[in-house]
Amino acid sequence: MITCIAIDDEPKALEVIERYCQKIGLVSLKAAFREPLKAIEFLNREKIDLIFLDINMPDLTGMQLPQTLSPRPLIIFTTAYSQYAVESYELNALDYLLKPITFERFLLAINKAAAALSPKNPAGPDEEPAVFIKSGPQTYRVKVSEILYLEKNGNYITIYRKEGNILLRENMGDIFDLLPAADFIRVHKSYVVGIRHISMIEVHQLIVNGEKIPIGSTYRDSLRDRLGIG
Repeated sequence: MITCIAIDDEPKALEVIERYCQKIGLVSLKAAFREPLKAIEFLNREKIDLIFLDINMPDLTGMQLPQTLSPRPLIIFTTAYSQYAVESYELNALDYLLKPITFERFLLAINKAAAALSPKNPAGPDEEPAVFIKSGPQTYRVKVSEILYLEKNGNYITIYRKEGNILLRENMGDIFDLLPAADFIRVHKSYVVGIRHISMIEVHQLIVNGEKIPIGSTYRDSLRDRLGIG
């Protein structure tokens, strides 16, 4: 479970974050603050994993607040102004959400947080690593081990599983970044495959769950190096 707080001087912005957190079982919103100084008092008493942090606030800006914290939780900035993006990443922010924040974009940020925190919070013996995938009005909790491969076709990505496929409108790079690097590899500009599901490799293609997946020429050497193929 990811523990978090939200800091924003706009009540409606806090309501959006609270509503989104309630829709995702992976996240526990411990508190919401309109005043940054009260949030700092809370953080001095309580340990949390993640802060949703507005940038333009009275008394203390969102850029200044993280510098007062030690240790510093993960930071996801929330703002209506895109000009702060570069500065936010200089502060090692995990993500940068532009208002109005869509649920799909919020979910992507949460998945990034889950991936960043996984070494600190490994899954228990009965709990497999999973990611949340938004497809239309549905949000799926997908076990990483169930993902056979991903295929990009135009503006859409299909996640192939034995239990059924999931179609979503998303960037391949963003989805690939959510998956554990040790378990997946990109073999083509349009394909990412689960290493554990590869059953055979040829020069120009490989087999996953009986399906032929092309190997792009620019990915061939990295694939062979990754798998230790001479």
